[in-house]
Amino acid sequence: MSSTEAVETTEPVGPAGLADSARELVEGRTTSTEQVSAALTRIEGSQGTLNAFRHLRVEAALAEAAEADRRLAAGERLPLLGVPVAVKDDTDVLGMPTYFGCDGRLPAATADSEAVRRLRAAGAVIVGKTNSCELGQWPFTEGPAFGATRNPWNTAHTPGGSSGGSAAAVAAGLVPAALGSDGAGSVRIPAAWTHLVGIKPQRGRISVHPQNDAFQGLTVNGPLARTVADAALLLDAVAGPHPDDPHRPPPVEASAAARRDPGRLRIALAWRPPLTLTGSAPHPDVRRAVTALAEALARLGHDVEEARPRYGLIGLGFVPRATVGIAELAARHPDPALLDPRTRSALRTGTRLGGRVVRAAREREVRQHRRIGAFFHTSRAGAGYDVLLTPTTALPPPPIGRFDGLSAWRTDVTMAEACPYAWPWNVLGWPGINVPAGFTSDGLPVGAQLLGPSRSEERLISLAAQLEADRRWYEHRPPAPAPSVRPGGGR
Repeated sequence: MSSTEAVETTEPVGPAGLADSARELVEGRTTSTEQVSAALTRIEGSQGTLNAFRHLRVEAALAEAAEADRRLAAGERLPLLGVPVAVKDDTDVLGMPTYFGCDGRLPAATADSEAVRRLRAAGAVIVGKTNSCELGQWPFTEGPAFGATRNPWNTAHTPGGSSGGSAAAVAAGLVPAALGSDGAGSVRIPAAWTHLVGIKPQRGRISVHPQNDAFQGLTVNGPLARTVADAALLLDAVAGPHPDDPHRPPPVEASAAARRDPGRLRIALAWRPPLTLTGSAPHPDVRRAVTALAEALARLGHDVEEARPRYGLIGLGFVPRATVGIAELAARHPDPALLDPRTRSALRTGTRLGGRVVRAAREREVRQHRRIGAFFHTSRAGAGYDVLLTPTTALPPPPIGRFDGLSAWRTDVTMAEACPYAWPWNVLGWPGINVPAGFTSDGLPVGAQLLGPSRSEERLISLAAQLEADRRWYEHRPPAPAPSVRPGGGR
């Protein structure tokens, strides 16, 4: 069977999930050295096929695994002690360059990011850094610096972006869970296109330090995993602020929420995306899958009805913030000539939109909170909704190379046609979760978003867990990646 054939299987592939991996270590059924060694072997064996990783930490990870085994034998217990995980290559890991999809030579990070510090404090062993498109701009993970990261369900297609490497690694069973980041859907889109749970938490829930206010407040870090419980466990492990963080929401208990009944909820199903001027509409297979998910929610006892949120001109708050965020990062590259021409175009645009324009865009957020927040709040007009359900993307995963050779403008238009639903929640800073919705007639995964108002992660997680217990999406896994002879784990 070719690795590019779209298939789904119920045969186990790769490691146990995050919670099961941690449990096996505590119960002495395996060792961290065994888990980490197996993960590294899977990654290296798949690199020529899937190309999920930019860097591996082979020697350091094995040394940390041996230390974790000593700590476990001594009776120490931490949530992720000895469990292998991966992080996206926009995340600083001490001693490693943070390329964020770029080409060229960059210096090694002099300290861990706050999210990595918290992962280590929870006992996790970071095996490597996963591929991202250049500066996280696009819903595909391809570029001249590292090649193309491919979808485990069908290697002719993208796993999405910009956290495509993390999504491919988890979906293929290379690691039990991974951290991504989401500035316009970059956790939720690849989760949708690889049949994973992907959580975009409330702004500030997981620190983005040392950036503090990444992409003008649009970008947050978030987990990717096969199950809601695993995603919640990773969220609990990394959540919390750095002392310098400007956004500091009160704590949540994600794992406890995953074990709790959500109660009966009012759920709005919205097909119409915000204004993008592309005429985007969901692909028939996407519409069919999301409709089936809505029907499952209704069968579980929720009140589900179609509705249309008042997004307004929310794009006026997004474009300046996104392009200024790209410009801020691109300007730090030691050799801008190596950047993609589309990145250099965004750099010029973002430079023009800085200052008063981006400040005005950020000031609009308060009005956007009021307008869209009214959708969730009880008023004289009637009861508000508890959750908004939308497709995560309008289209299934595009083929590798779909965006090659496009101008900056055509790339943006094509991207908006495929992915018009996710980005408004980055403007608002509110939480959302992608859940697997099913498959196209060609066997490609598609997803749906559960979206909520400010600080509603626990409700969304409880609902996602209830839906997962009914739909059992974790039983479907892609074929094992074809082994490759390519050595190593990238640069």
